[in-house]
Amino acid sequence: MERRTVVPALATVSLLLCFGIIGVVADASNHRYKPEETVPLYANKVGPFHNPSETYRYFDLPFCSPAPVKDKLEALGEVLNGDRLVDAPYKLDFRVDYDSKSACKKQLTKEEVAKFRSAVEKDYYFQMYFDDLPIWGFIGKVEKEGKSDPSEYKYFLYRHILFEVLHNNDRVIEINVHTDVNSMVDITEDKDIEVDFMYSVKWKETETPFEKRMEKYSQSSSLPHHLEIHWFSIINSCVTVLLLTGFLATILMRVLKNDFVKYAHDEETGDDQEETGWKYVHGDVFRFPKNKSFLAACLGSGTQLFALTTFVFILALVGVFYPYNRGALFTALVVIYALTSGIAGFVATSFYCQLEGTNWVRNLLLTGFLFCGPLFLTFSFLNTVAIAYTATAALPFGTIVVIFLIWALVTSPLLVLGGIAGKNSKAEFQAPCRTTKYPREIPQLPWYRGAIPQMAMAGFLPFSAIYIELYYIFASVWGHRIYTIYSILFVVFIILLIVTAFITVAMTYFQLAAEDHDWWWRAFLCGGSTGLFIYAYCFYYYHARSDMSGFMQTSFFFGYMACICYGFFLMLGTIGFRASLLFVRHIYRSIKCE
Repeated sequence: MERRTVVPALATVSLLLCFGIIGVVADASNHRYKPEETVPLYANKVGPFHNPSETYRYFDLPFCSPAPVKDKLEALGEVLNGDRLVDAPYKLDFRVDYDSKSACKKQLTKEEVAKFRSAVEKDYYFQMYFDDLPIWGFIGKVEKEGKSDPSEYKYFLYRHILFEVLHNNDRVIEINVHTDVNSMVDITEDKDIEVDFMYSVKWKETETPFEKRMEKYSQSSSLPHHLEIHWFSIINSCVTVLLLTGFLATILMRVLKNDFVKYAHDEETGDDQEETGWKYVHGDVFRFPKNKSFLAACLGSGTQLFALTTFVFILALVGVFYPYNRGALFTALVVIYALTSGIAGFVATSFYCQLEGTNWVRNLLLTGFLFCGPLFLTFSFLNTVAIAYTATAALPFGTIVVIFLIWALVTSPLLVLGGIAGKNSKAEFQAPCRTTKYPREIPQLPWYRGAIPQMAMAGFLPFSAIYIELYYIFASVWGHRIYTIYSILFVVFIILLIVTAFITVAMTYFQLAAEDHDWWWRAFLCGGSTGLFIYAYCFYYYHARSDMSGFMQTSFFFGYMACICYGFFLMLGTIGFRASLLFVRHIYRSIKCE
């Protein structure tokens, strides 16, 4: 009784600890302003427009900076997102208009001019937050008209920013930023110049309510032509599911029905003819697989990632991840992953013990490091790259300590408690057929029945069901598009699970019909092979659909996408294996096996 009460109690304390220390979301500003009250404006970061991961602190470029520069206290998710907010050099007072007000005059040295020119050449943009509303702008432009030789290009720095703010009574509703193309500084040559950075502010009244001020940022993803493509994606996926389901219903069920009739007839007539097909391997089909500890760890980690994805979808569908809720997704991923580690421990250890495993402690350690290990190694390398580039993607030491404490104080204890609960559950495997003492020899099979060809066939159909939607997800994660239609994404995710389960069951049946009883790992690999297709799509997206370049951006893209695709491999492999296990149990329970 004590153990049963300790587990939920510790989970509750852990939940309060995580949510209390780091928060789940960065709440939007709900402040009401008085006339002439200063509205907070924070400068966030700058970076090449086509390299979303390569961002730097705003004052890494020699802009006018207040003395001293004050950093804004940020939540964990904001830091993970690469946000580094500081006080901006512009002062915006509520409902106070300014016309060409000077922020500061600065004498730029040759080195600083060269730095600005390099940034303009790389198409740098800046990002700021005004009352928690994001704003962007480019820092300059390159004049290429009529010039074929890059050495003849002219580089200009914008020195005048125009702020247009909409308000509804005492609340800020919307802000738009423009750069004055008539007020530029020529920075083509390396020479000392004086720049007068200026800004103008224009306040306007609007009737848009405060509750709808974020809708502006989600309109781009819900435009009619975008919705048509999204719905086309869903229709395409549904047709795929229907065709696959129909194929399985007409072919598999008919074949299985004939098998059942044949086997029942053989038993009634007492024929001594040799068994063929999947019944022939009934004495080996439930023989425990090799590396069962590793398989159990994969199933535990895959189940945890499935639970993580489900909880994230629930938060998305209830509106937590509204556009530019800074760091909310990263915070949710860290917190939910920590709190669901008990699921991984329970599933892995329980299944391992069902397979008559004895060293459950080693199995639990393997489960804990199966996903976190590669993720930690990838993060260590990429964080080192970010430090070398002095980019905002480099996590501060304090943030790394917080993540380590979450892992040590929440993730690991819940993993151990889940493992202990799984060990004490004493569930039995309960195979419907008795396993023979010695395994039958697997016949020689053609090359296309090997593991790799089967994985290729099994992964292609689920990937084709999500292919269209995948572009929009990539454009949101690795670009500047906004993705807000989570309901459509959830439907596509359900379709992905259904197609993965059905195609894995079909592959398992064909394998057993060929008298190959070594199906355990094959089912997991065929289910997870969609993750490999998604990673292959990464190469296509990088070279054909994006303009990303540079070592840092390339390493971040392929490094973190490798971790994401590995997570998909574990999750979908678990779905495929569980579906195949249910299918195999069902068909062998339906016949008499002596």
